[in-house]
Amino acid sequence: MSTLRVGVVGVGAIGRTHIDRINNKLSGARVVACADVNAEFCKKIADQFGLKAYETGEEMIASDEVDAVVVTTSDAFHARYVLAAIKAGKYVFCEKPMAPTPAECKEIVDAEIAGGKQLVQVGFMRRYDPGYKQLKEAIQSEKYGYPLLLHCAHRNATITEPWDNSSAVANSMVHEIDVLRWLLGEDYATAEVVYGKKTRRAKEGLNDPQIMILTTKSGVRIDVESFVCNGQCYDIRCEVVCEDGILNLPKPATIEVLANTVRGNAVDYDWTTRFVEAYNVEFQAWINACKEGKVDGPTAWDGYACQVAAAAAGKARETGTVQPIVYDEKPEFYK
Repeated sequence: MSTLRVGVVGVGAIGRTHIDRINNKLSGARVVACADVNAEFCKKIADQFGLKAYETGEEMIASDEVDAVVVTTSDAFHARYVLAAIKAGKYVFCEKPMAPTPAECKEIVDAEIAGGKQLVQVGFMRRYDPGYKQLKEAIQSEKYGYPLLLHCAHRNATITEPWDNSSAVANSMVHEIDVLRWLLGEDYATAEVVYGKKTRRAKEGLNDPQIMILTTKSGVRIDVESFVCNGQCYDIRCEVVCEDGILNLPKPATIEVLANTVRGNAVDYDWTTRFVEAYNVEFQAWINACKEGKVDGPTAWDGYACQVAAAAAGKARETGTVQPIVYDEKPEFYK
């Protein structure tokens, strides 16, 4: 096909961002349709971008006018539309998480296997970030020996959406759960979550910051700080301590500014600027892969594996214990 015709389910902020990205920044595809539970708002967005608005996501997915699907609804509805896309035999890009629970993720995996073809890609955009790609290449080179420890941080200036203690794992550290598994090329064995001293900026019902501790099956020890109300900036860090060297995630390139008696570099305020290039690379790769008839990004199995680890970390937080992370055996379909 010369142009991949894309339908977007969910036209909230990130959905609209992806519509603009595909139609105005990337090549080989065009968003032609949209659907949203809020039909009136969906029609408004459709008019704004020149799209066809559908009454339901299922109707849009089944349409002959749509070749591939992007799911950017609220998390609870991800599985519903991913399963609809699999049923329709269409490639589908689903923002993380693929589904809120391991059981729902496993249902998607089973449906995809039953259909006989990989169709699902999960939106773990950090795998496409230049810095993380450099880290992976350095680890794979074995020049610095095997990784022993990882020290990571995921810091937000503030949060606007509803957020509780579980959100630190489910909406924040879930990115680390995926990208660190990808970096090291191995699954996790255990998870633990502990609280730091609570910041005065934390909203009621939220203990902030939190620390997640993961151990991989080979024994690599990982600590991830989640500090979502730091009041300063969006700050993502990853230090990999290897046998023969220490590797650090490079900071995004920004100009140096001398003003008001201070010399320094600007920092990101949120994820929209920090990972904008990763999103662009991710979606261009997805478009190209769809047109080639394959999935070459994070798979449905990756989505399942991430939620298994996230669920264990959530239970660890609730119980104050170290929890085992137990996956089903990986099917040959994904090997």
